[in-house]
This record gives sequence, C-alpha cells and structure tokens, in this order.
Amino acid sequence: MAHRADVRVVDAALYFLPVATRVPLKFGTETLTSVTCARACVRVAGARGRVAEGWGETPLSVQWVWPSARPYEERHAALKEFCAGLAGAWKRFEERGHALEIGHAFLEERLGALLAAFNAARGGAEPVPRLAALACAAPFDLALHDAYGACNGAPIYATYGADWLSRDLAAYLAGEAGVSFAGRYPADYLVQEPPRRLPAWHLVGGKDALDAAELDGTEPDDGYPVTLDDWIRADGLNCLKVKLRGNDAAWDRARLAKVSAIAETLGVRWLTADFNCTVTDPAYVTEILDRLLRDEPRTYARILYVEQPFPYDLEAHAIDVSGVAARKPLFMDESAHDWRLVRLGRSLGWTGVALKTCKTQTGALLSLCWARAHGMALMVQDLTNPMLAQIPHALLGAHAGTIMGVETNAMQFYPDASRPEAAVHPGLYRRRGGMIDLATLQGPGFGGRVERIRRGLPPPAVAFEGSFGFNE
Repeated sequence: MAHRADVRVVDAALYFLPVATRVPLKFGTETLTSVTCARACVRVAGARGRVAEGWGETPLSVQWVWPSARPYEERHAALKEFCAGLAGAWKRFEERGHALEIGHAFLEERLGALLAAFNAARGGAEPVPRLAALACAAPFDLALHDAYGACNGAPIYATYGADWLSRDLAAYLAGEAGVSFAGRYPADYLVQEPPRRLPAWHLVGGKDALDAAELDGTEPDDGYPVTLDDWIRADGLNCLKVKLRGNDAAWDRARLAKVSAIAETLGVRWLTADFNCTVTDPAYVTEILDRLLRDEPRTYARILYVEQPFPYDLEAHAIDVSGVAARKPLFMDESAHDWRLVRLGRSLGWTGVALKTCKTQTGALLSLCWARAHGMALMVQDLTNPMLAQIPHALLGAHAGTIMGVETNAMQFYPDASRPEAAVHPGLYRRRGGMIDLATLQGPGFGGRVERIRRGLPPPAVAFEGSFGFNE
C-alpha cells in the first residue's frame, strides 16, 4: 500500500576517504594500520516533487569483514570495486516506500545476486564473503534512511512505527515459540525516550600498552594517551573491551587479570572479553572463565559478557555454545549477519546480539526486533567508526536498549580524522566521564547536520548523474 511519505532513490554517489591509525589495531590474526571509509550520498524524491539527500559511511575494515591469508590489497581493492558496483545498482533501483522497505528489498532481491555475479566475474579469486558485502552495502543503506528522514522533515527514529510503514514486521520476520510480529513495528522494540548520554566502551587491543612498563619507544607522541591507565584517567572510562588471542589460554588469562588489576586500581567497573572468532572448542572459553572464577573472582565478576569466540560462519560451524552462555551472557557479533542467523545462533545457545550499523541500518533494526522479541540481550558494537560513521552508530546504541552503553573507539585509533565532525558534535567524538553525548544530533534523518560539517571530499569514485526528476 502506497504511503504519502514514500520515496524513491533517484541517484547515488560514492567517495573513498583513507584514514591512517595512530596505533595498530589487531583483528584476530591480522593487524589494521589504515582503513578506507566508504561514504555514500543518496538522493531520494518523494511526494509533490520533494527531493533530499542523505549521507552514510562505513569503514571497510578488511581484516574484520574478510579474514583471509590473501594479500590485504587484493581484498581491499575488491571491496572498493564492489562498492562502486553497488552505487550503480542503487541508481537503477526503482523500489518505492519507506527506507526500511526499500532497504529490505535491496538486501533480499539484489545484494545476493550482485555478490554472486561479482564473485563469478573474479574467476578463481577468493570470493568476497557475505559480511564484507554487507559492509559495502551499509553506506548506501544508511544514506537511504538519512535521506528518507530529510525528505519528510522527520528524525529517522520517529518513522519506524505504524504511522509511517506500510507493512508490519510480519512481512520481514518469522517468530518462534508463540512470538508473532503481526501488528508489530520496529518502534515497538526501540527505547521510546532514548538517553542523550551513553556509557562508552574502550577497546583494549592485543597490541595496546597497558601501563608504562609495556612501552617500547615506538608509541606516538601526539598529545593523546597511549597506555590503558592513562586512557582511563583521561576519559573517565568505566567499561573496557579486552581483545584476546583465542589460541593461547595462558596469555588470555594473564591479559584479563592484568587489565582487571588496572581496573580495580582506577575504579573501572565492567569488562568484556572478545575472542574475535579464533576459538573452535567451547571448552577453551569455559576453562578460562572457570579458572578466573576460582583464582580471580573479582575479574570474573567484572566480565559483563563474552563476545564472539567462535568462527562467524554459524552454518559451517554449528557449535553448541550453551556451556559458555551458562557462565556469562554470550553475544554474537560477526555471526549476526541478519535475523535468520540470529535465530540460528539462539538455537545453538547464544544469548545476546551485538548490533553493528556496518551491516546496514535495515539489517540492524530487523535483527534488533527479532532478538528482543525472543528475549535476547543487545549491545551496539563499533567498527572503529570515525567521521559520519559515528552518528548512526551512536543513535542505534541510544535507541536499542543495550546491556550497557555503546562501544566507541575511533578516538583511540584515529582521533584527528573526525575533527570537522567534532566541531559540530563535540560530545560525540570525545569521551568525558566515561560517556559520549548525543545532544547535538537533532533534526531530520540522523540529525547529523552534515551541511554544517566543513569537510572537503575527494573526487567521487562514482558521481551523481546530474539532473533527475520524479513523476508522481
């Protein structure tokens, strides 16, 4: 059924913004020292000739979305090429409706076919995985939601209810165990009065110096903290996410114990353990947790949840994880590509979902609704989001009703990258008292007020086609 607020995409543009890290960030077996952010602008047209633009951005974190032994640059180039192809596909996509409806149609009807065709055209090269394809799709999907709000003069989170959507969630989701989505909309599962300040989780990378004794002289001298204890003091941190190896139990236990000792000294309350998909046997995790409970009970008590120890391809690695989940809440991250995989994860014993806007706003909302309807806990995790990528990420965290705040760590790894955005939204790009502040996010779409952000963009990788129109 058509709705007066419906829009249609009429054009799209794509930019690539390179960013270098000030310190390395380890993902599983790989290390990130730079990233390309894909920034999309989507134009939509609505009723009575209204035209609006929206913006979306996602870091193409190759090591996270496409772990592989293949050379980094080979994978990086493939992702940029796929992004460019998606820009062309969006220019030709004629679906009309709410941003959620259009985004869902693209993900269901186009993305899989585009990915299959792209991989086939690459011959014998290693296929681009689904997670990487979602990261490439995310900037356009985010820009679509932003543009929909802009076209209708409404904050996007005010539009996820029955007054705006033509179909309820039953059109997208299948419930289990007596759960029905008939007559239910995303707004029914979102926080109705979202907080303007959120607790900020700080990432303790595998290569990060915890204290002065671990410094080796190669650290940057740029005015920002370097050691964990200095970061805690500077930002008033109360939540630490600890990256672990997942293949060296002694190192992992010692790392957690040392971080916890620093936390004890400086008054930090919460930890989470992130094994980054490197574990194949649940006993590895349960033995670490059990030894911590026995030998380091205060460390064990600080661990709020455990994040994604196991390989992210749940269908290929259908591991019963109920033993881990019996000890601590166990959150899917890389595995949670969409609500169907969240459903599979729940059947295997996972108890929570870490949402990420880098898998699309549309997908994050649908996963959120399915998970909450089935009693799963939620977190919103970072992909080290700088610049515009931070805005929808923080808003999702505020509206999701997470177990505790939101992960936000771009200020650790490339704080200067976001200077133009921070001039408009200072509380969003700096952690004060262990919190980020979303109060400046106001107005239509994501409320980012991009027109006020004075950032020069490089030449587009895919440009607008120029003139456009829309016949009602």
